[in-house]
Amino acid sequence: MPVNLSVKSVPDELAEKVRERARRHHRSLQGEMMAILEEAVGPRKLSLDEAENRLQALAFETGDDSTAWVRELRDAR
Repeated sequence: MPVNLSVKSVPDELAEKVRERARRHHRSLQGEMMAILEEAVGPRKLSLDEAENRLQALAFETGDDSTAWVRELRDAR
């Protein structure tokens, strides 16, 4: 069930920045606030460097190991 949220005492300068952001994205103020909330609590996208570091940390090995595995499977037939 949807919930109504409100933010009180938003400084004029901040409110104007959100209005401008909504204009740039061709959204209503309500739509922009929803997008900001979804971005804030949704899954975080990794940068290319972070993704590369995670892949390297997994240390997948190929080559001799995969060759031996394929031979073993082939010979088992």
